[in-house]
Amino acid sequence: QVQLVESGGGLVQAGGSLRLSCAASGRTFRSYAMGWFRQAPGKEREFGAAIDWSGGITYYADSVKGRFTISRDNAKNTVYLQMTSLKPEDTAVYYCAADRVYNTVVAGPDGVDYWGKGTLVTVSS
Repeated sequence: QVQLVESGGGLVQAGGSLRLSCAASGRTFRSYAMGWFRQAPGKEREFGAAIDWSGGITYYADSVKGRFTISRDNAKNTVYLQMTSLKPEDTAVYYCAADRVYNTVVAGPDGVDYWGKGTLVTVSS
């Protein structure tokens, strides 16, 4: 069982930056691939970024590639999402997710085992 708690959301102007954090419970954090997803009002939850258990492999949705960076610190049981050059269309609730299978996170959100409750990011124009 993994419990995930996101933090770091807020209001930012277009062009600005934010760093989201996701703290995971349990001693098996390093066994899990991690991901960030987002859900904008009236839209389905969509994949944003994934990272494998070691941090050595990452993958991004085209919509965030080059602007967002996912990373993890296994000693701190934490995964991060550094967001730069934010756009109003990045406004969404951002969710942290975990699964033992990296490809499941990449192909998500369907099938991903564990989810946080989300943190709201609002980008003003």
